[in-house]
Amino acid sequence: MSDKKKSGLVKYLAITAGAFTATFVVIGEITYHFVLSRKGLNSPIASRVVSRDEEKIKNDEYRSGLERIYKEGAHWFKDAEKENISIYSRKNQSLHANLFRPEKESDVFVICIHGYTSAPWNMGIYVKEFLNMGYNVITPSLRGHADSEEEFITMGWNDRLDVIDWINYIVKMHPDCKIILHGVSMGAATTMMTVGEELPENVKLAIEDCGYTNVWDIMKHKMSQMKIPEFPFLYSSNDVNRRKAKFGFKEASCTEQLKKCKIPMLFIHGENDDFVPYSMLDPVFDACPSPKEKLSVPDAPHARSVCAHPELYWPAVTNFINKYL
Repeated sequence: MSDKKKSGLVKYLAITAGAFTATFVVIGEITYHFVLSRKGLNSPIASRVVSRDEEKIKNDEYRSGLERIYKEGAHWFKDAEKENISIYSRKNQSLHANLFRPEKESDVFVICIHGYTSAPWNMGIYVKEFLNMGYNVITPSLRGHADSEEEFITMGWNDRLDVIDWINYIVKMHPDCKIILHGVSMGAATTMMTVGEELPENVKLAIEDCGYTNVWDIMKHKMSQMKIPEFPFLYSSNDVNRRKAKFGFKEASCTEQLKKCKIPMLFIHGENDDFVPYSMLDPVFDACPSPKEKLSVPDAPHARSVCAHPELYWPAVTNFINKYL
């Protein structure tokens, strides 16, 4: 091959590589902003996806009934007496939450953590029950949701640090308090990621409801459901997340964090969960070395175990709390 042809080939390969790199970066930015930004979740495309899901639920009488029960909890939350509280995080950023106090003063605090695309008020069904048990309840807004001042969602990984800040706030105000962590879906992942850190002895136990193994796995699962190829979309958005949020999706692992857990854990998952697959229950359960229990809820879709079988859900939660608190 002549020098001229070699030079032309090198230029062609350089242009091709540059075009691929640029395309890879653009795809990553689009995917990242759509899936993990507050604005992306409120975009016209996302709204149409949500509306189709809601229409599917309406056509399913069983799931529609569960949604009515769940929404009743949200309405109760909005009308219930509560305090809006805020603290400064370790990075001097404002964190926001709601504080519910029981009728009789208590030294027990439940940090009740919402899920992906959700909000504190969607935890109403849980807050009401914990209040009836006589506990204080704090419902933080996770990053990229509700009252949070952050734009981007970190799927529980950076949120775990915010939860620790809330724990430290409670302990500072009430040194003799006892703290329970309770999370659903992404809130469950946040809970599992939190328990892998060094926590004050005040944190007595944790309850996770339908959490995932790690961020990579859950995003891969959702993309496969939407017929979106893992490459380049997941890989490119992972690179963007590394630059912006300073962690990789595989690094944000519940199973790895649970290996360091020192407090009792209750694991709950609905057997008909197709959003966070039921198959993720055993890996997170098996990863935990501390005292633990497991509840599989028949017929329950994602994040609706509490609605599907409250007669199973709340006795399991109450008995676990009474055993380890």
